[in-house]
Amino acid sequence: MTVRTCAAAAAAIIASAGCGASSTDHNSAQPKSLPPINVQAGSMKAGFTTMERLVEAAKREGQLNVIGLPRDWVNYGEVIDAFTDKYGIKVNELEPGASSKRELDAAAQLKPDVFDLTMDVAVSGADRLARYKVQSWQDLPDDVKDPSGAWYAAYGGYMSIGYDPRAVKPPASFADLLKPEYRVALDGDPLRSEGAFDGVMAASMQSGAPRPEQGVALFAKLKQAGRLTDLTKANVVVAWDHLNAARSAAHSDAWKVTIPRDAPLGDYHMQAINKAAPHPAAARLWEEFLFSDEGQNLLQKGFARPARGEAMQMKGTLDAEQAAKLPKAPGPPVLMTIPQADAAKEYLKREWAKSVG
Repeated sequence: MTVRTCAAAAAAIIASAGCGASSTDHNSAQPKSLPPINVQAGSMKAGFTTMERLVEAAKREGQLNVIGLPRDWVNYGEVIDAFTDKYGIKVNELEPGASSKRELDAAAQLKPDVFDLTMDVAVSGADRLARYKVQSWQDLPDDVKDPSGAWYAAYGGYMSIGYDPRAVKPPASFADLLKPEYRVALDGDPLRSEGAFDGVMAASMQSGAPRPEQGVALFAKLKQAGRLTDLTKANVVVAWDHLNAARSAAHSDAWKVTIPRDAPLGDYHMQAINKAAPHPAAARLWEEFLFSDEGQNLLQKGFARPARGEAMQMKGTLDAEQAAKLPKAPGPPVLMTIPQADAAKEYLKREWAKSVG
């Protein structure tokens, strides 16, 4: 019976109790009971039915253990604080400086709930990761997520050249760094630091593919010329664009960033849940927060490039003002395959110390 006919019937039969079923009508529809919560489920709907129930379950756990998240890396400090403020869940920050490999190696001892990993480590450690697909799964590019939900990219970036415009002209390519005015630093040791390794790989790019011998040769020439130096003495730093961009934002007159057109090497960081997470509901809520519009915009505030950025831009939910502050990209990023990266790492193990030291 429609609302209109119900009102008419009520007017005609004054004594009626109304059009709806009375409290004694045993045939009336009863609300369906919700299924029990499953904190190990592979999606929010499958395990919790609603976000409200996921939040409740996470609040009951009360804590979240994260690992390898420096507070000054892609704005993770504000991300963590925003999560705590929003849900009242304490975040325990374990070994902020841990590498991706260390995150997995220390998991049995430190018991993190979630990981932030490079793709190669995520792929090799997939058997230790829980399967979970965030609600915004469809917004993530297929080439940066595991089909089963073991890992998926939250943010990425380009390898870049940061430089002091007071001392040198903008380098147009990595080859320009061989000019005598440039004093160059990598962001660490490429045999130990993923960022420094990727810096060598960016310098090695040729026709969209890495040529590790070319990258090693360039830095060997810089070393021989006495112009491969440390970060404090360099007027050029090869590092991820979010690091160079953050430095430029703090010292706009003294630091600029460029991404060479011939070497648009990119990379993503993968999020994953520990299969043995001590707080599995909080871990799933953390992922939902990171991949929400709020979480993605907070990562972009740290000059990272949100994995959902393109979809959010189409929906009008991306922080356009902050997006305009990111270093200009010359085109889509070139992503190394795992076999390419593995072969390059083997080459550097053999040749870096001999050629560069």
